[in-house]
Amino acid sequence: MSRVVIVSNRVPVPAGRKAQAGGLAVALRDAVKPGSLWFGWSGRTAAQTSENASVVEQGGVQYATIDLSHDDYRNFYVGFANGVLWPLLHFRLGLIEFRREHLEGYRAVNEMFAKVLAKLLEPDDVVWVHDYHLIPLADELRKLGAENRMGFFLHIPFVPASVFAALPQGGELLNDFCAYDVIGFQTVEHQRDFLDSVRIILRHQVDSNGEIAAPRSTIRCIVTPIGIDSREFQHVAEHSARSKTGLRLKDSLVGRKLMIGADRLDYSKGLPNRFEAFHRLLTRFPEHRMNVSFLQIAAPSREEVSEYAALRPVLNRLAGDINARHGAFDWVPLRYMSQGFARSTLAGFYRIARVGVVTPLRDGMNLVAHEYIAAQDRTDPGVLVLSRFAGASSYFDDALVVNPYDPDEIAEAMHEALLMGANERRRRHTRLFERLLSLTVESYCTHFLEALLDCTKSRAAA
Repeated sequence: MSRVVIVSNRVPVPAGRKAQAGGLAVALRDAVKPGSLWFGWSGRTAAQTSENASVVEQGGVQYATIDLSHDDYRNFYVGFANGVLWPLLHFRLGLIEFRREHLEGYRAVNEMFAKVLAKLLEPDDVVWVHDYHLIPLADELRKLGAENRMGFFLHIPFVPASVFAALPQGGELLNDFCAYDVIGFQTVEHQRDFLDSVRIILRHQVDSNGEIAAPRSTIRCIVTPIGIDSREFQHVAEHSARSKTGLRLKDSLVGRKLMIGADRLDYSKGLPNRFEAFHRLLTRFPEHRMNVSFLQIAAPSREEVSEYAALRPVLNRLAGDINARHGAFDWVPLRYMSQGFARSTLAGFYRIARVGVVTPLRDGMNLVAHEYIAAQDRTDPGVLVLSRFAGASSYFDDALVVNPYDPDEIAEAMHEALLMGANERRRRHTRLFERLLSLTVESYCTHFLEALLDCTKSRAAA
């Protein structure tokens, strides 16, 4: 049987008794089995980029990593991946800071990844590459003679051809996609936008089944949404809500309803609009004053990127203004915390919250929406307020779906959620949970790998 080789920007190298349970590690646990290999960046910088991988093994899984030089990290990760591709693919053209040296550094790191990985590959390995950091990797491996079946999954959105065309040398990056055998997306919209870009910019033929007729091969594009283990998360939430931390949160509410948001501190998450929406909720619907608390958790992220660093003081100012305008000596309306919490702790918080607020400006999927639904008490569930531009909205029709650019629309949905009766909440949650059960970790991994294993190796020499 073919060995599965996972490639990602960061690798969850085992620490202590077990591997770290990061988001990607949780999502791929059905693919990462004894005998598999996970390759990528160690998360460390050094004087120069490694030319050989450092390999550790745990549970029959090999974890192979390389260090990046300071210059490679700055150009590849900060400069191009997060300074160009991230804002581009989140429809934020005004935030793009393109530099030719950053693009060159991005390609150089992908070339080095390929050179190091090629030494570890076996002829029958199946290679599954993850996310926007590593789009050129398959092409670099093909140049080195690798004929393995290779798949790529994009965890974030794609954009229409007219938006992608703004990327300098974007046609070359689209060509890099065509070195893969299978390309996966979270939603039909993301798949359609990608196929339109390939058809319009590269002028490749695209059929109704999502297959691209490229010069050297046929590439299959599929939709295989990522999910969670809902039953397991439900169990964790039940236990966590009764833990010391969960009870502390519940006691602190003094009978008030809780709204919650949990995000990375990222401009794509729409946090300023969300804060403004809460202000408008309290202004337009004063019956909620003194009766609701909004807990917003925003874990620091990519603070070396200037746009991320600039977001923190904006949110600090907005939070202070909301509490100054609406607060009382015995009530802090907005509890804003710029720190991370364990996933298990968040599970308990979600279960306690009457309203989950997930309003990114754009998101590939957003698993917080999944987790909030899974965490709810079925007999007395909360309500999910969800951005129409989160991938999750394609699957969760029974959420209160809003346009995240309109703070008043978000405020109105918050108001509706807070007043919604138990029967309506149960009806919506039942249908959301049924949909959630079809979006599993297992189905995500199985669907993608089955598509990849179905591919032949009849690719023309690069």
